[in-house]
Amino acid sequence: MHDRLGRRDLGRLAAVAGTAMLGVSSAASRAAATEGAAAMIRPLLSWMDSLSAAQRRQAVLTFEAKERTDWHYVPRNRPGLALRDMDQAQRRLVWALLEALLSDAGAAKARGVLQIEAVLAELTGNWRFRDPENYALVVFGDLTQLDQPVGWRFEGHHLSLTVVGHAELGVAVTPAFFGANPAVAPAGHRHAGLRILAREQELGFGPLNSLDQAQRNRAVLGPRSLGDIVSGPGRERSLRQAVGVPYAALTAEQQQAVLRLLDTYVGAFADDLAEAERAKIRSAGLENLHFAWAGSQTPDAPHYYRLHGPTTVVEYDNTQNGANHIHTVWHDLTDLFGEDLLQRHHDRDHR
Repeated sequence: MHDRLGRRDLGRLAAVAGTAMLGVSSAASRAAATEGAAAMIRPLLSWMDSLSAAQRRQAVLTFEAKERTDWHYVPRNRPGLALRDMDQAQRRLVWALLEALLSDAGAAKARGVLQIEAVLAELTGNWRFRDPENYALVVFGDLTQLDQPVGWRFEGHHLSLTVVGHAELGVAVTPAFFGANPAVAPAGHRHAGLRILAREQELGFGPLNSLDQAQRNRAVLGPRSLGDIVSGPGRERSLRQAVGVPYAALTAEQQQAVLRLLDTYVGAFADDLAEAERAKIRSAGLENLHFAWAGSQTPDAPHYYRLHGPTTVVEYDNTQNGANHIHTVWHDLTDLFGEDLLQRHHDRDHR
């Protein structure tokens, strides 16, 4: 069925795979975006065409299914089709889809999460519970209904990527969760020293270490880490007021350090998606961003940081296993699970 879709249809379906015509103005840019959109959607369409009837029943749910907002980062059974239940060709298509959604750095980070999962399985000897192939792709909605919202999620222990899109109205890509356990593979292991979220840690200490005492007094929430991310599953909006040192109270050099840190999260996504998010954050006012810290001010003990503004929240926690177990999450507060996109769809269709 999907083989009969033309270029126009592929372009309209691009939001499903993590792209949209976000602020594209010139004819040349629109043409390039259409070509890129077609390239992005093909892996998902091809993946779905490769499914058996039994696999399709497992992989595709309705858009209204409660599972669409039921994300998590613990080992558990997940909706969708797991990598371990796919053949090699299907797995390659999944990674092609993720590489279309993510930047090169983001795709490398996603692959790294699965690699460090295998390290954890080796360290614990529990391959059933720490299975790097227990990461599943699930589709929400009907790809043939071009005027309806659709979504997909790729998720397993320590990775959760949620996409909701409408072919004409845009795309939403959060919550986006990356974690690593161990954060650093231990000495003696064949992957000793492997670090998946090194930049998230190192760039977090950049703003902290640059603060003078007055700024530090505002930024530091307390001497103990918070123990985990606060805005986890079911608590995405639990951080209601930004705390910490405001961006406007930082020097120009410190502000650049904060933006580099923020871009480690936003920049995990493909360029068009990342730039749209950067524009949204700038429009809300960079001066309204806050940087907050809790716990140890050295990386060898539990620590936590947060970036919080009107449209975005980033959290990083490294508390468990003696500060060798990282959780990170990024939320676009204006469009969690495509909320704003879905509202625009409703308003357009019910004017």
